[in-house]
Amino acid sequence: MYRLYYDFHIHTALSPCGDNDMTPNNVVNMSSICGLNCIAVTDHNSYLNIEACIKAAENNNLDLLVIPGMEVETQEELHVICLFPDMQSIKPFGDIVYSRLNKIPNNEKIFGPQQILNADDEEIGKATDLLITSTSIGVYELVELAKEHNGLAIPAHVDRGSYSIISNLGFIPPDLDISLIEFSRAAKPEELLPMIRKSTGKDFAYIISSDSHYLEHLPDASNFLEFEFKPSAYDVIGKLKGLGRK
Repeated sequence: MYRLYYDFHIHTALSPCGDNDMTPNNVVNMSSICGLNCIAVTDHNSYLNIEACIKAAENNNLDLLVIPGMEVETQEELHVICLFPDMQSIKPFGDIVYSRLNKIPNNEKIFGPQQILNADDEEIGKATDLLITSTSIGVYELVELAKEHNGLAIPAHVDRGSYSIISNLGFIPPDLDISLIEFSRAAKPEELLPMIRKSTGKDFAYIISSDSHYLEHLPDASNFLEFEFKPSAYDVIGKLKGLGRK
């Protein structure tokens, strides 16, 4: 049995709230040191640093699978993790998301430089529109849009008092086509899941991820998925899509 120790919610220096030390090499090497063998790079409303992270893991000969992802902010101002099996799937999805981002120029003095980096941690550009803002995509549309591009949408940090589906809507809509939710690592799922089930009538599977914006926030390996073989990104996405489905 192969245990895939994961963290499916990690930011890089592209995210305005991400530390400048969150470079591709630092992220993948620290993840490996922590004992993780699968991470998802999930910057706010952008995929522009994912390929550099994938390449950095390869260049460092790490046993680390890097899943393409994004943390999308919907028009309801809630955060949703969207994961994909490859760059060919996430790029058209991400282009749609960016086209529907509320265009506000980034103020580097307040939010930081939003660095686009290569696999050598060199800055090759900057995202000029502020990434940590909402899109005009509603949560129902986002779930379907992720599916159309071979991915899946996972409501993020549902236990938090801000930017979560429960805090912003008051509940998880029972007719929303999801079966998987994310808790932050400070959460106690065994206490929260009964309340969620009472309000929705549904049992949800869950993952626990760190939402790391700083290297020191990357977690030691503890949460895992089990496979009978060493999985590819396609296998991981397939398994996540099936969690909670009956």
